[in-house]
Amino acid sequence: MSNSMDDVAQKAEAFFVIGSNTTEQHPVFGTMLRRAVRFRGAKLIVADPRRIDLCDFATLHLRHKPGADIALLNGLMYILLDKGWEDKDFIAERTEGFDEFKATIMEYPPTLVSEITGVPINQLYEAAEIMAASKPMAVIWAMGITQHITGVRNVMTLANLQMLLGNMGVPGGGVNPLRGQNNVQGACDMGGLPNVFPGYQPVTSLEAIAKFGTAWGLQVEGSKVEIENAEANLQPATFQLSNRVGMTATEIIPGVLEGKTHALYILGEDPVMSDPDTHHVRDCLEKVDFLVLQEIFPSETAAYADVLLPGVSFAEKTGTFTNTERRVQMVRQAVEPPGDAKPDWWITAEIARRILAGTPGLPSLNGPFAGWDYPDTSAIMGEINALTPSYGGITHARLEAGERLQWPCPTSEHGGTPVLHVGKFARGLGKFTPIDHIPPAEEPSDDYPMVMSTGRVLYHWHGGQMTRRAKGLMQVYGEALIEINPEDGARLGLNGQTRVRVTSRRGSIEAQAWVTDRVPPGMVYANFHFPEASANELTQAILDPVAKIPEYKVTAVKVELTN
Repeated sequence: MSNSMDDVAQKAEAFFVIGSNTTEQHPVFGTMLRRAVRFRGAKLIVADPRRIDLCDFATLHLRHKPGADIALLNGLMYILLDKGWEDKDFIAERTEGFDEFKATIMEYPPTLVSEITGVPINQLYEAAEIMAASKPMAVIWAMGITQHITGVRNVMTLANLQMLLGNMGVPGGGVNPLRGQNNVQGACDMGGLPNVFPGYQPVTSLEAIAKFGTAWGLQVEGSKVEIENAEANLQPATFQLSNRVGMTATEIIPGVLEGKTHALYILGEDPVMSDPDTHHVRDCLEKVDFLVLQEIFPSETAAYADVLLPGVSFAEKTGTFTNTERRVQMVRQAVEPPGDAKPDWWITAEIARRILAGTPGLPSLNGPFAGWDYPDTSAIMGEINALTPSYGGITHARLEAGERLQWPCPTSEHGGTPVLHVGKFARGLGKFTPIDHIPPAEEPSDDYPMVMSTGRVLYHWHGGQMTRRAKGLMQVYGEALIEINPEDGARLGLNGQTRVRVTSRRGSIEAQAWVTDRVPPGMVYANFHFPEASANELTQAILDPVAKIPEYKVTAVKVELTN
C-alpha cells in the first residue's frame, strides 16, 4: 500500500474498491471502511461482478463483466478527461507520457465501454463525477485485479487513474493493494521473487550483486567482481552468485514435466490446493525427483513429499511480519513448539550448514554474512539492516520499544514512511502508460457457456489446512458451495435439487448449489478451501506475461445437475 490503513480510513473522502471482497478477506480493514462511510460520510464505489457485502454500504456498485477491468477504468478516465475533471497541475508538474496515454483513453467512449463491461452509461458518469468531486480518493484492490492474464496491466491502469486525479503522495489517497496473507509483503521484501535480492535490488544489477556477493563471500557470475578468498581458489563454475533471473512458483512446478525442475523445497505452501489446474499439479508432484515439504499440518501436498520437516506456527516463534501497509511488526514466542518442531529459519539454516559441511569441493566462505550460525532472529534482522536499504533502520530493539515503522526506513534515526511518493515518485516523474483492454484467455462458448470466478469466503483461509480443523468454522461453513444466480438455477431446473456439476476444459467438480443474486446471470462463484470440490480443479494455468500469476478469476465452464 502506498498509504496506511488508518490514513485511508480516516482521511479519504472517497474509496474506489475494485477486485477486493474487503469485508470477507480483510475484515478488520473492511470494518474501518464501513465505519468511514457510516460515520464520516465518505463515498464508496465498489466495482465487482458479484454483489459482495460491502455493496450494502456503497454509494454505487459497478457490476462489470469479469475480465473487463481495463475497459471500465479507461472508460471512467475518458469521462474525466472529456469533462475536464483531471488534475492539470499534478499532471504537468509530476508526470510524463500524458499525451500518448490520453490518445489511448479517448478510444474508450462510454457507449463502447458499456458494451464491453455491461455497466450502464449513466453509472459510468455517476462514478466519474464522484471521483472528480471527492478529493482525495483512495483506490483499493486485491486479487480480483491481479489474478488475470492482464494483472500487471490492471494495476498500471489504476496507477494511471490516481495520477490523472492527483491522488498520489497525499494523505487519504494512493494505490493500495491488500496482500493475500499476513506476510506476503514481507516475503517479497526479503527477496522471495525470482528477479530481485532483498529490498527489490535487481539480481541483474552489477552494483547489487557485488554487494551481496561480497557480503556472502561468493563470486559473481557474469560480472567483473572478484572475491578474494585466502582459503580456497574459487573458480567461476564452482560456487557463484548468479545474475540470472529465476523462475516463479507457477513456472517451477510445470517445469517438472519440461525437465527443468528436479527437486522442490516447499515451505508453508500447498500447491495442490492453491495452484491452478490441480490435475496438472498432481502430475508434476508425482514425477518430481525429490520433494521436501516444511509444514505445521499435513496438507494435500504432503502426500507427495519424500521428506516432511516440522515447522512452527506464529505463536511458537519470534521474528517479524511485514503487513500490507509496509509496517514491520514483532511476533513473540508465546508457547513452546511441540515435539521436534523448529522455527523455519533454524531449519533452513541447519540444512545450509549441513550442505556446506558435507559437500566436497565447496569453498570456505569469508563474507561478513557468509555463515549460517544465526543465534536468533535479531541477528538475521541485523543482516537485513546492513544489506537492505529500505529496512536499514528497522531493528528488533525499536520494534520492542513500540515504534511504528513502515519502510522505507533507511536509518536508525528515520521514523518510517507512512505515505509513499510525497513530493516526487521514486523514479522522479510518474509515467502514464497507454493500456488497451485485452479479453480474458477463455470466454464463454457453446460448450462452456458460463463464467466461473474464484475466491475465498469469510470462514476459511486459502487451502483450508488450518480453518478446516476448526470445528466452529466447519459448523458455519462446512462444505464447498457454488454460487449461482436464480435465473440460471431456474434454467437448469434445480427445482429444489441442491447439487450441481461444474465442468471446464480441465476437469469437473460436484458441490452444493447456493442460489443467490450475489452473482449475476451467466456467472458462478466457487472457492478452493475443500479438496473434494476445489475450484482449482477447473482453473487454467495461463499466466500474466510479466508477474506470471494465473488467471484464476475467469474460467469458461458449463453447469449441470448431478444425477
